[in-house]
Amino acid sequence: MRTLNDYFLKGEIANLSAAASSFVVVPDGGRIIKITAMGRGTIATAPAVLSFEIGGVAVTGGGISFTHTSSVNGTTFSSEPTALNTVNSGDTIEMITTGASTNAVLAEVTFIIRR
Repeated sequence: MRTLNDYFLKGEIANLSAAASSFVVVPDGGRIIKITAMGRGTIATAPAVLSFEIGGVAVTGGGISFTHTSSVNGTTFSSEPTALNTVNSGDTIEMITTGASTNAVLAEVTFIIRR
């Protein structure tokens, strides 16, 4: 259940299949309570694994794996971080891909942050 204290922060990963980092700036403090990612195409060969960091520190329980056997355009995957998920205004959240899959696929990432 969402409360009035929750807000949504969106980010994009240009290519799930490339080992790279993308960043999003946090506008207001709180705790990341859920991360949802949606692929805009089909990956192949191996899963695309995402991890997230705040100030260089990994978000505990925040990792997401796009399975290559079931990822088609619009498929969503999510995680619910358990620790090291507190953000402050002006922080950046780093979205990291492993680059293990193939096919250039955009991913849209939504962070649900509770104030």
